[in-house]
Amino acid sequence: MIVDVNGLTIKYRDLIAVDNISFQVQEGEILGIIGPNGAGKTSALECIEGLRKATSGKMLVSGISPENRQSLYTSIGVQLQEASFPDMIKVEEVCRLFSSFYSEPTDYNALLERFNLSEKRKLYVKKLSGGQKQRLSIIVALIANPKVIFLDELTTGLDPAARKDMWELIKSMRDEGRTIIMTTHYMEEAEYLCNRVMVMVKGKIVASGTVKELIEQADIKQRITYNSNEGCKDDLMKIDNVSNMQCENGKTIISGTGKNLLRDVTMYLTSNNIPFENLTNINPGLEDVYFHFTGHLPEVN
Repeated sequence: MIVDVNGLTIKYRDLIAVDNISFQVQEGEILGIIGPNGAGKTSALECIEGLRKATSGKMLVSGISPENRQSLYTSIGVQLQEASFPDMIKVEEVCRLFSSFYSEPTDYNALLERFNLSEKRKLYVKKLSGGQKQRLSIIVALIANPKVIFLDELTTGLDPAARKDMWELIKSMRDEGRTIIMTTHYMEEAEYLCNRVMVMVKGKIVASGTVKELIEQADIKQRITYNSNEGCKDDLMKIDNVSNMQCENGKTIISGTGKNLLRDVTMYLTSNNIPFENLTNINPGLEDVYFHFTGHLPEVN
């Protein structure tokens, strides 16, 4: 493992922001952390990054304790949730400044080219779009050539096209073998990018795993619905993996699991000459998981 967190607790006077959490991250994976505002996500990241002091707990990133900041910062890249650059500084000046912090920085010219900012190098930061500023923040995080990258709500505020462009950039960093820990309020983003997802609520980790594992932990069922004037067909309950059925006003709702559930239900209807229309299949996703564990929908800004 490249990140090892054991018993991390953060207290602010009487408030326990992070409550004795432990988790590990394997090299080359993307771990997503989701949860409502105030769940402790950013506080936890800031401790692991060495930006905030933990009340208790032990952490290692690439074998380095966050207390050893000088060594840690040659191994990690950080994009902060509230990061900003002065309006009247040029893009290349930002890159040159951050390059001066490291003995062997990555060539920022190559990074500007890779992130499509080479033609913007002479522009002042205030002239950049939101997506371009976010790309600049990633360039700054990569100048140290880090093994582990922390991204705190990187795509918040971006339009859908810019957000998806950012997803591909994040995937490319993982494909290089880098490890990424990210927070997000976008469930589609977490499903698309993350190898594993960790759900935090009130400072605790309430669930962790792949999206499929989280759906199983939450016991969220697939739903198939259709309309028919034939009434409720009790034999549908005999189909493998059907767990529940409801019928009302000509609409049938079937709940269950299994990759062949839709096929089996459709075959039953057609083989028994049961007329139906408006057949829909709703597979559970990470948004359903989020609602199950937090009690409300994701807070997207």
